[in-house]
Amino acid sequence: MKKTIYPALLVLVLAACGNSSVKDKVTVTNLALKAPLRIDKEAIMDAKMAEQPASSKESMPPATNNTTEVSKKIIKEGDINFETNDTKQTRNSIFNALSKLGGYISDENETNSSDYNRKEFNLKIRVPAKNFDQFLNGVTAIAVKIDSKNIRIKDVTAEYIDINSQLTNKKKLEERYLELLKKANKMADLLEIENKLTEIRTDIESTQGRLNYLVKQVDYSSLDITFYTKQIAVQDNGNTFGYRLKSALADGWIVLGGLFFGFIQVWPIWILFGIVIYLIRAWRRRRRNRQPILVNNGEK
Repeated sequence: MKKTIYPALLVLVLAACGNSSVKDKVTVTNLALKAPLRIDKEAIMDAKMAEQPASSKESMPPATNNTTEVSKKIIKEGDINFETNDTKQTRNSIFNALSKLGGYISDENETNSSDYNRKEFNLKIRVPAKNFDQFLNGVTAIAVKIDSKNIRIKDVTAEYIDINSQLTNKKKLEERYLELLKKANKMADLLEIENKLTEIRTDIESTQGRLNYLVKQVDYSSLDITFYTKQIAVQDNGNTFGYRLKSALADGWIVLGGLFFGFIQVWPIWILFGIVIYLIRAWRRRRRNRQPILVNNGEK
């Protein structure tokens, strides 16, 4: 009897184990089917946390482990104003120096200043940062007289690191959302991820543009050059119509000024003359008032 019971118990135990394993498999399968959606939600939350500003994630570890040291990023710019003997020759010398050093002119203006009686050129140039000092020394050497020279240096290393870090984090965030896009199996999740990807890619383009501009400012220094030459005034021999007209107007102004100040100078005479005229007019009024009375007395 015992021999019959033991095998039966053994069969029941094995069957129970088999059922439990089947249940476990069913449970694991269900969890596996549900896992992508749960993982998607957690990943989306992580991705949203990654979008928060650095100030709200002080306790979080850095997104990158890039320990490579970044070289100093320096922006150098300046302006120089000087006098030269020949503006055309100076301009050609600047163009030749720029072509040799890999620079270029971004803006050029030419003016004739009547106030200062001179011809003036203004050039805005960009030259590789490594050749900036060499170019500036060459420009200084051709000047006859330097009126002003200002050089400004700005360290943008911290700004470069910050923008580069933002760009790296945004690209990693884009990769995470692309992975989520592959796992999403609901239309709502797909639309949400697509919208976030659009926003992230717009931010990436904007950040990349800022970084490119900063790199260009660092790689190419700028210099505002103003140079001029004084023009020789034409001597007038006094026989031209313009010169004679100008002289006549000047002389007339002098005569008018003399008359005015002469009038002011004899002010006591004018006061005395005014008093005499007043007395004469008063005497005439009294005389006219007496004449009717005398006529009436004669008729009587």
